[in-house]
Amino acid sequence: MDEQRETLQRIVSTLANKNDEIHNFIDILNHTIKNVQVNSSSAISELDEEFDRLYSVLYEMSGTMANTIRQEAAHKIQALQDQLSQCRNALESSEELLELATQSLDIKDPVEFLKVENIEKMYVRQMLAGREIKDRVTVASVFRLSLKPEVSDSMTHLMVDFSMERHMLQAIKFLPVPRAPEIDVAACVVADNCITVSWGMPEEDSRIDHFVLEYRKTDFGGLPRVKDEQHWEVIDNIKATEYTISGLKFDKKYVNVRVKACNKAVAGEYSDPATLETKAFVFSLDSTSSHLNLKVEDTYVEWDPTGGKGQLKIKGKENKSRSGALSPKRTSVGPAARGSRDRFVGESYTVLGDTTIESGQHYWEVKAQKDCKSYSVGVTYRNLGKFDQLGKTSSSWCIHINNWLQTVLSAKHSNKTKTLDTPVPDRVGVYCDFDGGQLSFYNANSKELLYTFRTKFTQPLLPGFMTWCGGLTVSTGLQVPSAVSMVQKSENRLSGSTNSLNNIAY
Repeated sequence: MDEQRETLQRIVSTLANKNDEIHNFIDILNHTIKNVQVNSSSAISELDEEFDRLYSVLYEMSGTMANTIRQEAAHKIQALQDQLSQCRNALESSEELLELATQSLDIKDPVEFLKVENIEKMYVRQMLAGREIKDRVTVASVFRLSLKPEVSDSMTHLMVDFSMERHMLQAIKFLPVPRAPEIDVAACVVADNCITVSWGMPEEDSRIDHFVLEYRKTDFGGLPRVKDEQHWEVIDNIKATEYTISGLKFDKKYVNVRVKACNKAVAGEYSDPATLETKAFVFSLDSTSSHLNLKVEDTYVEWDPTGGKGQLKIKGKENKSRSGALSPKRTSVGPAARGSRDRFVGESYTVLGDTTIESGQHYWEVKAQKDCKSYSVGVTYRNLGKFDQLGKTSSSWCIHINNWLQTVLSAKHSNKTKTLDTPVPDRVGVYCDFDGGQLSFYNANSKELLYTFRTKFTQPLLPGFMTWCGGLTVSTGLQVPSAVSMVQKSENRLSGSTNSLNNIAY
């Protein structure tokens, strides 16, 4: 009966997952249909705009060339009119001479002819200075006048032949769109809170100008979802076929990535999205377990001498996991397990993380305010008493920084202290290997090892923090840095050397 029930539960679970995938795919199809409608309308609008610009250019060219023809015609007409005026003037002078000569020839009486001749001679004598010049000019213009038009009536030199342009316009086609790149998932690397994405083209395309890479975080490992997802982050103008996204906080289980190729004019289709797993330890500070004199906000804690007056008591905090890792689990350290808001009392100015560590390797960092007088960073079992301080019980381990009179860095466990002869870093990195029984502290900037506890963890661990006269900022969603992993491997080879603070705690 139990077997059948388990089988039925598996079938129900499988069907539920499949239904969820189908619903997601339906959302994708509907989203794609909407995009096709929007993008086609946009493409038509851009096409109309391009043709309008082409029409505008042609209209402008037509006006310019027509003006050129008009100017040429005006120039020719003016030249011909000038020549016509000259001809008319010459003709008028010639006709006057012709009339005078004709009148002289028509005189029959010798006496009259002599009178005329005498008159003519007298006229010549009287007007010799002016008449001779006028006759000379008139006669010269008549005989030197060109009887050929100065300009031609032809306008063929301003004719155009648009046959080649017409062929070019008729040959207009849609731009060649680059093909979608292909992401090489095997070559992609996720390390040190960086993602290196590698891709290639299905075939060589020399017209590719650059690539556009987009990514977004998600908690779903299957097909990218449409609903309830973050917007794609865009990285443009990538010249190579590989790109490293750095400085990420892995507060989701996965990252979707996709790439598209662009030439000088148009972008191609996106590649099929690739989903990369981003394991990291994510937690917040549990305000329901903190001392009343601590002001807690997500991943920041600050000592508050006013005793938390004016702060809202947070009740019923739900056990919602935001961790990108599979092994750490949210723990219920709320009112049911801890009682009231002031879980820690007395001089235990402590706050715990809200996510347990039960296996695996994890890493987080802590930065103290410059004027912080005293603080501790470490881990503890959940049984830490409300008066207990980190490092003073057999179930807690920490390093402590005291800046009160002089700066002292020390390791604490089971009420034993070991002073460390090393400068206090600005940021402390915490490395916890639950299965390997190691808790190491690092200079987060230089990755220099400060101290390592070696023990056997027998219960789930919680990150723990203490601060007095100052504040702490916790950075989570971090992977174990490669430099820390290398140091840990080296330390493991030397694990035979232990010290008095290492033991097995139950």
